[in-house]
Amino acid sequence: MGFGMEILFVLMLGLLILGPKQLHTILVHAAQAKAELQNATRGLRSQLAAELDAARGSGKAGCSHVLVGDCEICSTFNPVPEFSKPAEALNVSRH
Repeated sequence: MGFGMEILFVLMLGLLILGPKQLHTILVHAAQAKAELQNATRGLRSQLAAELDAARGSGKAGCSHVLVGDCEICSTFNPVPEFSKPAEALNVSRH
């Protein structure tokens, strides 16, 4: 059975169980929920696109991990030299 046949089967089953009025009401609510979800998705996409454009325009998008605003990680990141030194140079006692 194809996908269209499965949808047709579910609709026919719903028609038999719920009746035409209740099935219509449920389908209307499902269509409204789908439309609201699409509007929310469209809004999020446009907001993300606007933020990415703003980040590119500010010149701070040189980092691949930053989407918007200043890069707090790169601007405050200083490599810790202690991790690159041998344990003897750090005066660490080994047990």
